Amino acid sequence: MSQILQPAATALTDNVVAVTVPADGGWLGVLRTATAGLAARLRFAGDKIEDLRIAVDEACAMLLVIAPPGGQLHCRFEIGDSELTVAISAPVNGKKKLPEQSAFAWKVLSGLTSRVDAEQADGRATIRLVTELPTS
Repeated sequence: MSQILQPAATALTDNVVAVTVPADGGWLGVLRTATAGLAARLRFAGDKIEDLRIAVDEACAMLLVIAPPGGQLHCRFEIGDSELTVAISAPVNGKKKLPEQSAFAWKVLSGLTSRVDAEQADGRATIRLVTELPTS
């Protein structure tokens, strides 16, 4: 019997939304769409929406490489007073690690967002993308 997987979205507060999808490239479209929808609602310009979508896609791709089969990607969008923080995390398969911060992927993320950081501890890796909210 086949199982239909569906993304889970949860509004944790008025300023936080979390979306969880299987750690599989076929599900990244859900996160890209959620990112674009939220960015549009926050009145980001079209090019900034696309930058954020690409950044989320690139961060997810980095996490997919180190996630175990059957794992999940957790994406948390937090709207602050002046910035949007997107934290994407996944379990880590064995001793795999995120790429070194000198890798091209990090340069891409840094160019598309205001700030990017990552941490890997206790069997999970998290990438945080911070983008300034549009003024007015």
